[in-house]
Amino acid sequence: AIEHGKHVVTANKALIAVHGNEIFEAAQKKNVMVAFEASVAGGIPVIKAIREGLSGNKINWLAGIINGTGNFILTEMRDKGRDFADVLAEAQALGYAEADPTFDVEGIDAAHKLTILASIAFGIPLQFDKAYTEGISKITAEDVQYAEELGYRIKHLGISRRTEAGIELRVHPTMIPEKALLANVHGVMNAVLVDGDAVGQTMYYGAGAGAEPTASAVVADIVDVVRTLTADRDNRVPHLAFQPGSLSEMPILPVDEIVSGYYLRLTVNEKPGVLAKVASILSESEISINAIVQKETHQQQVPIIILTQDVQEKQMNEAIAKIEALADVNEPVTRIRVEHL
Repeated sequence: AIEHGKHVVTANKALIAVHGNEIFEAAQKKNVMVAFEASVAGGIPVIKAIREGLSGNKINWLAGIINGTGNFILTEMRDKGRDFADVLAEAQALGYAEADPTFDVEGIDAAHKLTILASIAFGIPLQFDKAYTEGISKITAEDVQYAEELGYRIKHLGISRRTEAGIELRVHPTMIPEKALLANVHGVMNAVLVDGDAVGQTMYYGAGAGAEPTASAVVADIVDVVRTLTADRDNRVPHLAFQPGSLSEMPILPVDEIVSGYYLRLTVNEKPGVLAKVASILSESEISINAIVQKETHQQQVPIIILTQDVQEKQMNEAIAKIEALADVNEPVTRIRVEHL
């Protein structure tokens, strides 16, 4: 279509995230538009909001619930204490999840969308292959309950943040305070929170999928295309908000360089001194503890919940490896990143 001088409207987020750089370059050469509002967050006009409405801002970070299937699953697990597999089966029966739900529950769909949002927000090329992606399939009903007891909720977030060293680009389960805006986005709804230097925080909320919400975004793109038919190409809004040739070369940070707080859940033998050994490892790794909860039980194995202060992921990985090597730690440590946004 581009080669034949035709404007294009698409809702295909994977297409844009993986091949967008070459598509937009081709469109620029042929003087046509490629409009893709429906590719991110369904009917929410978040691309237009960031690309045009916030053009007077330097975007500091953005975070979003951008996959309704995952949000539905986590909401049901929290509200009704259900297990992941049970809720996933219902999501498939309701049509929220595909027969193969991998893209939704393992974060790939959200990573496609986050890649697009980050490119627009920070003026960087689309780099889906560098997005860190982690799903929700290992989250248990117990983790959801422990998070609630500590004043947090677990959400599957896409997060991109500008740092001096580069751009964070990551999708993973995240614990956020229960009163935070994103913590109160339930069911299949989507929401994107954006922090700009001038405007502060703004949030965009609505239906992230579905026939009519998606059609709403597609029709808006068609209207934009029609408006540009009589416009000078030099006055169009660039596909990724920044003029071709001016995209930043800031690198995408490896996930082991990000900084976050952490929730750790350990299953240990009921013996004196085990907690002291774990605390000693964290101390030697210069990881400060915010809270420790040891659940009372009459069994030989007990769960220990630890909340840490912010620390670089590399340090946490090293500490977890040492903890898992302890003879009285029986299972891999469950780790969920904590953000206060």
